[in-house]
Amino acid sequence: MLHTLFPKNYRRYERSNCAEELEAFGAWLMEAGYSRENTCGHLHRLRSVLEGDGEAVAAARYSGRRLAELFSLRDARPGRVRDYRATRRVYQRFLASQDRFDSDPTAGPWERCLEDYAEFLRGVCGFAPTTIVKHLSTVLDFLSHALDPTHPLDVLSEAHVERYLSMKAARVTRQSLQHTVAHLRAFLRYGFEHRLIPVCLDTIDTPRVYRGERPPRAIPWPLVLGLLRSIDRSGKAGWRDYAILHLMAHYGLRPSEIVALEVGSVDFATRTLRVEQRKTASELLLPLADPTLRVLRRYLQRGRPDCDRTELFLRVRRPTGALRNTAVCDLFAKRSRQCGLPPGRYSAYSLRHAFAMRLLERGVGVKAIGDLLGHRSLESTSVYLRLDMRALRAVALPVPGRNDI
Repeated sequence: MLHTLFPKNYRRYERSNCAEELEAFGAWLMEAGYSRENTCGHLHRLRSVLEGDGEAVAAARYSGRRLAELFSLRDARPGRVRDYRATRRVYQRFLASQDRFDSDPTAGPWERCLEDYAEFLRGVCGFAPTTIVKHLSTVLDFLSHALDPTHPLDVLSEAHVERYLSMKAARVTRQSLQHTVAHLRAFLRYGFEHRLIPVCLDTIDTPRVYRGERPPRAIPWPLVLGLLRSIDRSGKAGWRDYAILHLMAHYGLRPSEIVALEVGSVDFATRTLRVEQRKTASELLLPLADPTLRVLRRYLQRGRPDCDRTELFLRVRRPTGALRNTAVCDLFAKRSRQCGLPPGRYSAYSLRHAFAMRLLERGVGVKAIGDLLGHRSLESTSVYLRLDMRALRAVALPVPGRNDI
């Protein structure tokens, strides 16, 4: 493996005191789908770390703290921080796959409680893994602010809860604070029922949020076109991002619907796109216009990695894999920043809102727009009527006495 990866200077690696470790790590990286260039980079950085510490080479098992110590000096090198930290994360996954990584013991008397609470949410409540992560993140943030790591849970009081919620209320919106309160209620109720907290503290007032109080924020269509034109399509990432944002702007797709698309979802013969609308558990068949067909063809030719995966949009960097919803939001933020859109004003969903507003301005019925957007009720679509200022002016009543002036 080392001879293949480093044909010119492989002897430097084979004579190293960590040659066996490098050989196994390189084979794992190639099997995991990393490119040859990335594999060589990780092996080069790992060799420089392990050769500097003889004990590390002889060690059969590693802990997170030990890896942090090994890579700490390398992390301090200017300009190479991100590369060495990436190698540390990948090497940790390799060790875990070989059952050679020991998780560091958690500090604090309430860490064991969080593990039991996660199992309770999983086994009793039946929550999805992503939901459990959100609950635990809120609870851990609360305990970190409320308690010292050496304090047990039974010292929690109403004052701790009030101080934490006052701090969060100054930083997040009322919608986000609602989720925080719900997560805290569930944990405090669990703690009281399992006798971890002597007093019931789950009686917390939640902020009131009204449906439709904040109308959707749509990007003006000229800015949408400017955003798409600003994307540099000289590389694979550019073609992928352009195709994703094109579909979101011209067809109103959600990020979850984008990542669920497969290569087979595009039928060039019938000129249709099959979309799985997860929110309504339904399937939508959309006709594709000629510009969209050209965009998708060029993306498949120039932007999509050559692999056997079925997903339409993939990671550009190795290892090749499917995108997540958050990746779509991140690439929108990146491209909008490069385009010069006002920071923080628009999100990836603003393209979906721009699509709805464009249909509304062209006279498409609200029911048809709702079907395309995958709304369960007409009420969800009607909020866009609040943004159509031209239509609102047309239905305005005359001011009494105005004609007498």
